[in-house]
Amino acid sequence: MTAASGAASATDDDAATILDIQGLTKRFGGLTAVDDLSFSVRDNEILGFIGPNGAGKSTVFNCVTGVHKPTSGTITFDGEDITGKRPYQVVKRGLARTFQNFRPLGDRPVIENVELALMDDSVLTLEGLRGRTTAEAARICERVGLGEDLHRLPDELPHAGLLRLELGRALASNPRLLLIDEPFAGLSNREVETVSELLTELRAEGMTLVVVDHNMRGLFSLIDRAVVINFGALVAEGTPAAVKQNPEVQEAYLGRDSS
Repeated sequence: MTAASGAASATDDDAATILDIQGLTKRFGGLTAVDDLSFSVRDNEILGFIGPNGAGKSTVFNCVTGVHKPTSGTITFDGEDITGKRPYQVVKRGLARTFQNFRPLGDRPVIENVELALMDDSVLTLEGLRGRTTAEAARICERVGLGEDLHRLPDELPHAGLLRLELGRALASNPRLLLIDEPFAGLSNREVETVSELLTELRAEGMTLVVVDHNMRGLFSLIDRAVVINFGALVAEGTPAAVKQNPEVQEAYLGRDSS
């Protein structure tokens, strides 16, 4: 069963909205990176966020997660206006992200990388993380498929393992909504399938996912809906089947053969 076929309720028009973006604009000097963009994410869906390089996807993620302050527009998460909030404030509210360029601590084994992500604000040393936190870190590592790699250093992991570590570090904040940047980049077809299975399981456990990727075949087999942007503006949105048939999407992103 694909993710899209397994969550009909997540695609209903009356499904609850967990993230609502209205009129989002972000300018850097004379460059408009995001241009009056509006879309919403439904609770417990997997949304594909699609666009070519330079379309503004990373800027949108950065605005949502507090890295950039929007020039204008509003971002509402779980009913609360988070526009312009700091990254740590956004994370505390239950919204996290992964990065395409992995950022593990290279001198710490896998389990300690996840332990540090679990660290409470009041804990200032790694010694304070032992016991319960170590057990929780091990559980998260097992959850993302790194149960046999707890004591390996990040540079000993294959590319797919680094992706799983990035997911584990994000899951340590116990997010309700997870923004995932290029999870299929550099993966084999089989690895794409196993990562898709993991993401589908996370959604089955109640998480909402927004996924950016250029692997259209892998992404469209995973998602419930797609939002397509170019030059920071909305081009199309809808089910994978509907977006595939959109002439502008076919021409710009999928080529003439959209099968």
